[in-house]
Amino acid sequence: MKGIYIFLADGFEDMEAIATRDVLLRGGVDVQTVSITEDPFVTSSHGITVSVDLTRDDFDGETPQVMIFPGGMPGTKNLAADRELMALMRKCYADGGVIAAICAAPGLVLSQLDDVECKRFTCFEGFQDAMIGKGAIYTPESTVVDGRLITGRGAGHAVAFGLAILKKLKGQETVERVKAGLML
Repeated sequence: MKGIYIFLADGFEDMEAIATRDVLLRGGVDVQTVSITEDPFVTSSHGITVSVDLTRDDFDGETPQVMIFPGGMPGTKNLAADRELMALMRKCYADGGVIAAICAAPGLVLSQLDDVECKRFTCFEGFQDAMIGKGAIYTPESTVVDGRLITGRGAGHAVAFGLAILKKLKGQETVERVKAGLML
């Protein structure tokens, strides 16, 4: 396994993708954005177009170490509808990788994992039913880390979500350094 990737589809939530990436980069994490299409530009739910590091064609398909899924509509639906991507996510998790999702993504994307029973999670209110239906435990916290699953509530919690991923990868000392730099 290798690589830490944020997967973007048209309609992604700006803050959840960009703030998360910013926090990870500040912490020294080599994180790359990946378009789920061949297009090197992806447009957010607020009409902001960003260029990505990799397109679907560039992505080598090797099982990632960490897969990150921002929310936003219709971005989250686009991610969840990508069968190859969802198969890769299941393989990543089965092979010991970390899966992180925020906002609607825990409900629409993480709910496609096979083994979430008794796992704690959070998400944007109204998207919890699919995970609860698979035996997961919903809690309305800002971020939740349960083993190799990291979830965030929504755009206002994007920095906390990024810090939770950073802690998992680099430890509390790095988190404290990044928080100081952000004046948190």
